[in-house]
Amino acid sequence: MLALQPEQSRAYPDRAHASPGRFGTDLPAPPSPIPAMAPGEKIKAKIKKNLPVTGPQAPTIKELMQWYCLTTNTHGCRRIVVSRGRLRRLLWILFTLTAVALIFWQCALLIISFYTVSVSIKVHFQKLDFPAVTICNINPYKYSAVRDLLADLEQETRGALKTLYGFSEINSRNRREAESWSSVWEGTRPKFLNVVPLLAFNEGETGKARDFLTGRKRKVSGSIIRQDSDVVTVHESKEMVGFQLCSNDTSKCAVYTFSSGVNAIQEWYKLHYMNIMAQVSLEKKINMSYTAEELLVTCFFDGVSCNARNFTLFHHPMYGNCYTFNNRQNETILSTSMGGSEYGLQVILHINEEEYNPFLVSSSGAKVIVHRQDEYPFIEDVGTEIETAMATSIGMHLTESFKLSEPYSQCTEDGSDVPIKNIYKAAYSLKICLHSCFQTKMVEKCGCAQYSQPLPPAANYCNYQQHPNWMYCYYQLHQAFVREELGCQSVCREACSFKEWTLTTSLAQWPSEVSEKWLLSVLTWDQGLQIKEKLNKTDLAKLLIFYKDLNQRSIMENPANSIEMLLSNFGGQLGLWMSCSIVCIIEIIEVFFIDSLSIIARQQWQKAKEWWARRQAPPCPEAPPSPQGQDNPVLNIDDDLPTFTSALRLPPAPGARVPGTPPPKYNTLRLERAFSNQLTDTQVPAES
Repeated sequence: MLALQPEQSRAYPDRAHASPGRFGTDLPAPPSPIPAMAPGEKIKAKIKKNLPVTGPQAPTIKELMQWYCLTTNTHGCRRIVVSRGRLRRLLWILFTLTAVALIFWQCALLIISFYTVSVSIKVHFQKLDFPAVTICNINPYKYSAVRDLLADLEQETRGALKTLYGFSEINSRNRREAESWSSVWEGTRPKFLNVVPLLAFNEGETGKARDFLTGRKRKVSGSIIRQDSDVVTVHESKEMVGFQLCSNDTSKCAVYTFSSGVNAIQEWYKLHYMNIMAQVSLEKKINMSYTAEELLVTCFFDGVSCNARNFTLFHHPMYGNCYTFNNRQNETILSTSMGGSEYGLQVILHINEEEYNPFLVSSSGAKVIVHRQDEYPFIEDVGTEIETAMATSIGMHLTESFKLSEPYSQCTEDGSDVPIKNIYKAAYSLKICLHSCFQTKMVEKCGCAQYSQPLPPAANYCNYQQHPNWMYCYYQLHQAFVREELGCQSVCREACSFKEWTLTTSLAQWPSEVSEKWLLSVLTWDQGLQIKEKLNKTDLAKLLIFYKDLNQRSIMENPANSIEMLLSNFGGQLGLWMSCSIVCIIEIIEVFFIDSLSIIARQQWQKAKEWWARRQAPPCPEAPPSPQGQDNPVLNIDDDLPTFTSALRLPPAPGARVPGTPPPKYNTLRLERAFSNQLTDTQVPAES
């Protein structure tokens, strides 16, 4: 009945203003008669007329689309209808159409892929790039070429050996009684022993040592550092040999001792050798070392003959002239399509042991290292030694590693973000960074560069003519580097991508006894020597380097949670718990951020305008305070509230006007039924 009140008042607007006949007003004429209908059907028809239009019952397509957009769960369509403003409505139309286009596109791709029946066959013949191979003779320079430079140093070394062990010649194998300390140095004034004195320590005497030069015992100050020996001695020696290094003012000294005299003599000789060679020009050192024709006798690669022109010169400070095969000559890298020793690199090396320096190296042969074309060959650290009179076979297996950079790891792509300058003309690696850091610290602390590493810009190699205490500074700095006190290990980082060749080495006697005669004669002829002076097998070494197979192992790091995975997880959670999509997210952003912020800003702006209007308005005169709640002066607010009986006894307030009771409005007291105008088919006949 309440729902029909508005319709009833609209159908009979003059009914509410009609008055009974006693006011002299006539009632309106009854409406025209309508067809007979049951009371229930008539009421049902009027109720249905006022209900909203639903779906297929809509009279037009426009109203049907409006109904769909208002009631659908598709948020984009709903926002098109309810959004206010043309810009917002246009944006929602674009979002919705874009989403629909993407859905059709993805579904079409899925259907096409599902019904595709074609089969693709891919044949791949794998080839592996052959690495760069650097070969060095263990002896850096020909002894005949450097003998004049090292004559004084050799003389003092032989004298020290004769003093300590009684050797009159270096090739003597019989130990004799040591000669008197002073008789060895008669007529000579050694300069190398004055700079770095050799000392002999008796067992139990740590504060005293016997000087090789004078033969007398003297006190030794400074810390004693014991170096590990690479020569294993079966019995414990009663004497230890070492040398003392001091700073410029000789206030700080350090004594380095060795359990074997071999290591002490070689280390002492090596220090002076680097000091001498640091003053020789690079061009002269290259001429004193071996040429490619002298080192390489024969060469084969992948079954094809090669020669010295396929090798590139690389000069190493401690190993002289080295030669690199497949060093990206003419911007080409050789590759191999088969595994096995027949498809690798085969070379025969001429070692020429007669030209070896007896004090600098104690073994004969060559060193080889496998590396990338843009990588520096650290032959002294990771090189593999090749024996003479042997055939050395090295099988390779390639492993490529790819690491993820930050934030997954601390690796670097090319070393540009590492605060250490690369002094090597090669690609970045962790070893290059560590050596560059040490060489930089060497220049900063000692004022010169260490000889076995590349020379930094605007720096010179160390020699004790210009830097008298560089040896002491170098050893102290090296000890700090080993203890990780220089900070190089914490600054340098590993490269994110690198190649590593796992090597498997096997040896065989070469040449055999039955083939030695003719093989050495042919090789001698190939070298252009006389047959009478044929090569000795101890001067030759055979090297084979090849891939064991073409199976390349790649180690790649992939993020466990990618952007696609993150979006998929978000979409799954939102769809599972809130039935949301990307359009729903845009709608939430619009309502809770854009609309909410605009409403808050509008409210704050309105408050600011009201505050400004109140501030600009002229002040009103203050009215005298009137007692509130005390219209009757007889009533005291501090007393108890009056009761009904006491309130009747109170005198009226002076000057107060008592309001009178208005006359009643009789028209409002009339009773009317909900349907004041009865339907024609439900009217009761009047009584006669």
